[in-house]
Amino acid sequence: MSDDFLFADEVPEQEQPEQASSHVRWKVLVVDDEAEVHAVTKLALSDFSFQGKNLEFISAYSGAEAKALMQQHPDTAIMLLDVVMETDDAGLQVARYIREELMNNHVRIILRTGQPGQAPERQVIVNYDINDYKSKTELTAQKLFTVVMSSLRSYRDILAIDHSRQGLEKIINASADLFSAHSMEQFIDGVLQQLTSILGCNDDALLVTSSLVAGSPGEDTDPEHLIVFAGMGEFEKKEGEPVTKVLEQPLLEAFHAALKTRSIVYKENYLVAYCTSKFTHGSLLYISGLPGQITDSQKKLIELFSQNVQIAYENVQLQHEIEDTQREIVYRLSEAVEHRSIETGNHVKRVAFICYDLAKAYGLPEEEAEKLMFASPLHDVGKVGIPDGILNKPQRLDAREWEVMKTHATIGYDILKNSKRAIIQAGAIIARDHHEKWDGSGYPDGKKGEDIHIYGRIAAIADVYDALRHRRCYKSAWPLEKVVDLIESESGKQFDPKLVELFKTRVDKLEAILKKYPDSDEDDIR
Repeated sequence: MSDDFLFADEVPEQEQPEQASSHVRWKVLVVDDEAEVHAVTKLALSDFSFQGKNLEFISAYSGAEAKALMQQHPDTAIMLLDVVMETDDAGLQVARYIREELMNNHVRIILRTGQPGQAPERQVIVNYDINDYKSKTELTAQKLFTVVMSSLRSYRDILAIDHSRQGLEKIINASADLFSAHSMEQFIDGVLQQLTSILGCNDDALLVTSSLVAGSPGEDTDPEHLIVFAGMGEFEKKEGEPVTKVLEQPLLEAFHAALKTRSIVYKENYLVAYCTSKFTHGSLLYISGLPGQITDSQKKLIELFSQNVQIAYENVQLQHEIEDTQREIVYRLSEAVEHRSIETGNHVKRVAFICYDLAKAYGLPEEEAEKLMFASPLHDVGKVGIPDGILNKPQRLDAREWEVMKTHATIGYDILKNSKRAIIQAGAIIARDHHEKWDGSGYPDGKKGEDIHIYGRIAAIADVYDALRHRRCYKSAWPLEKVVDLIESESGKQFDPKLVELFKTRVDKLEAILKKYPDSDEDDIR
């Protein structure tokens, strides 16, 4: 090895002194088959610090060892790589392995060679995705400092870009289904990731919220009422926990100050932002690891974020309110129909939960099972068009009356079919198809088998099961054994055979639903 590589007495022109972290370091993998190279490299960079972090040195003495260590340390920032080791091109094979097999494009690879002719610079840079090429004879202590500093800056920027991309990807993925609870958390996580990336801070971020935050100007709010809505870094698994259990006292005081002043509180290395919108107040944002002085443009970005994240949160609350209102209207309308037919109680609620249970057992996705559950109470809405004398007749209907009664399926479908709301559309299908029969003998259209919508097939068995197990104006409640025998005998006739088999395996769960929502004016079901 050339003595020139034992670095000249140059004093590195360090950047502004930094308080280096003792537990977070930039990883540098030194790959060389000469032990002296490792020792001298560590000595030359022993006091190196960048953005408050020192270097952590990892040593490999062969190409094979370097490959194994890169698998163990994918977060390596810099690799100082020799070319000639166990083979003349061992270093080049390591570079190819990192880029093509490990797919690691983040680590900055600096090729160091004592035999430049062995690996021509232009060819190596182009063919092996090398970031820098140095001859050992030219790499003095000062130049080593310079190349490591510039490589770490590049590595930092690459991480920031990738971090931002991941955050943007989360936001895009969440935007397709923004108004579900899970997706909202994903959306907030993505925006937090974007903001921490843009500000150049670490991954510790937190959004807390509570309906109790909202209040009139000047009203003091107790941080005791705040809970974690979304978190990153050390707060990632803290969703739903009270802030008082998550934060230390100094941070709680900063949260209290942000609440009291309704503003953004900047501290030495973190901030707490009071999130507002034009409608209400409602959440606090915490971000740690701020990289020094926050610029005016960054402060403006934080202000915009704190406003928009609250608007997004309020939009979700509004959407949930709309959905809850829609579901309540469905239940109220359905119960009104049941009251008119002197079938008081919880019939529509029981049918809804029975439909959900059978739908999940049948294999319908959660979204479809929920839609069926919320829409099923509308199955008999067409009875509003049936005369009272027929609807509430205690005796068996004659042929003419039965034909009138059967029209309730079509009436219900016509009432609901033109709605643009998914739940109402599903209700129209159920109203139309829940009296169709598997063998084609049902009404109103005589559909057969799988031509009957799955919503209708499930609602049919749920409706019959619940109706038979409870008293009606024309009959008494049936015992469970008789109901199960009847439904089993109708497999392949009135009911989908697969659903009948599922029904038989879930009778205990369905009976529990009946007991949980009894009719208020009935004797216990038998």
